[in-house]
Amino acid sequence: MPLIVIEGLDGSGKATNAAMLEQKLKQNGKKVRKISFPDYNSDSSALVKMYLSGKFGSKPDDVNAYAASAFYAVDRYASYKSVWQSDMQNGTWIIADRYTTSNAVHQASKLEGKARDDYLDWLYDFEFTKLGLPRPDIVIYLDVFPEISQRLIAGRYKGDQTKKDIHEKDTEYLEKSRKTALYAAKKLGWQVICPCSNGDMLSPQKAFELVYNKLKDFYGDKLSQNND
Repeated sequence: MPLIVIEGLDGSGKATNAAMLEQKLKQNGKKVRKISFPDYNSDSSALVKMYLSGKFGSKPDDVNAYAASAFYAVDRYASYKSVWQSDMQNGTWIIADRYTTSNAVHQASKLEGKARDDYLDWLYDFEFTKLGLPRPDIVIYLDVFPEISQRLIAGRYKGDQTKKDIHEKDTEYLEKSRKTALYAAKKLGWQVICPCSNGDMLSPQKAFELVYNKLKDFYGDKLSQNND
């Protein structure tokens, strides 16, 4: 069954669009499960939590791309095997708020040139071939400038900088991550949508219309049919 990934920097509207898509597909008569990564409610996210809280270093680059990727990949594997593998096999549409693609955005940004390409090749082989995680049908990347996402994150935390993780605190890293995301999107065939206008976010409904229209272009009638 389909696996749809919504990707983007923090504050780009991933969770909102994933929730709106879940509701829309259910209205269309689909069986749907929405998943989100990291899975902070699972023990499998322990290493991710340690990494993001700065236990392994206060900067993202203090942990190399391959090690950090393994933390996130194991969390995804545990989620797949224990939570949603059977749903997917039984005809449920899966909507993922972040996925393997987040490693391609955030960890590949630690590398450049051939090293970055080698890493992206390794990442997809590691998660999809070696670990056996399902490949997404379509990845929609929500392209938001870091200064906009930073403003939204500040609002989310009500200005409390101590609540930010090591990714969110490092604006230079977020800039590199956005550039890397656009590179990965072109290399890996993601669909890029900009949910912004005039330096601010579009309304949630207008942004979702862009997302849903892209999915209609990809899935055609299958998206609206109430039988799979």
